[in-house]
Amino acid sequence: MKKKIVNILMLLVISLMTFSCSEDEVVTEQPLEVNPITMQGTWKLAELNGEQLPEDFYIYVVFDRKGNFEMYQKHDSMYPRYITGTYSIEKDAHYGYILSGEYDYENGDWNNKYVVTDLLESGSMIWTVKDGDEVSKYVRVDEVPQEIIEAAKVDEEE
Repeated sequence: MKKKIVNILMLLVISLMTFSCSEDEVVTEQPLEVNPITMQGTWKLAELNGEQLPEDFYIYVVFDRKGNFEMYQKHDSMYPRYITGTYSIEKDAHYGYILSGEYDYENGDWNNKYVVTDLLESGSMIWTVKDGDEVSKYVRVDEVPQEIIEAAKVDEEE
């Protein structure tokens, strides 16, 4: 009888240990504070509203620590464009970090302000149009590809 009780207890302990173990714990990365230092670098638009981009559609943005940006884009024209300007980040109590920009040569402000979330050290961030529903995912890249830089320069000279 004693042996049966010990076997039942052991079976119970093994069952508890087996069912209490969970899948590998997912370690989530804590978002960084959005500021010119954490934004510095080259970013590529990877997704728009959760969808991959068409092959001939791209946006690369290079941010520096001083509040300047360079943008290489081909999305609203059949030709690539090189655009420069300044950007700013403000912290809003309701929205969080808001990114806005102004183009050089008196070309005006960006069309939208963006709420920046999930800026991760691993190299991605999410931009959501502040007064809209467009969501963009940017990923950090080493540099703008040379062929894109050259194509934008040729277009700029014409």
